[in-house]
Amino acid sequence: MSASAQYSIRDLAAEFGLTTRTLRFYEEKGLLRPRRKGQTRVYSSADRTRLRLILRGKRLGFSLQESSDIISLYDPATGNNKQLQALINKMHEKRSQLEQQQRDLNNMLADLASAEARCKAAMSE
Repeated sequence: MSASAQYSIRDLAAEFGLTTRTLRFYEEKGLLRPRRKGQTRVYSSADRTRLRLILRGKRLGFSLQESSDIISLYDPATGNNKQLQALINKMHEKRSQLEQQQRDLNNMLADLASAEARCKAAMSE
C-alpha cells in the first residue's frame, strides 16, 4: 500500500472487522483523525496503521488511553527508543496484573473445590 492510499470508513470497518460506529468513537476520542471531503471521512495510511496499533494494544489488554499514549511517542528520528521502552514497561505491568489475576483465580478455584468437597462430605453423613 502506498503512503498516499486513502480509505473510507467502510473500507477500514470491513478490513478490521469493526463497526463504523467504533471508528467514529475512536475519532471522537482523538485516536483517529481522518480528513473530511464534505461529509465523507477520508482515512490515510497513517490512520490505518494507527488503527492497527490501537487494536493490537486492545488485544494485549491495554486501554485506549494507554495505546494512544504509546502511539503518540512515535519518533523515527530517535529510533523510537522512547516508544519501545514505554511499550516494554506497559507489557511488564500488564503481565504482572495478569499473573496476579491468575493467582487469584487459582485460589478461588481451590476454595470452590474445597467447599464442594465439604458439601459432598456433609451430604454423605
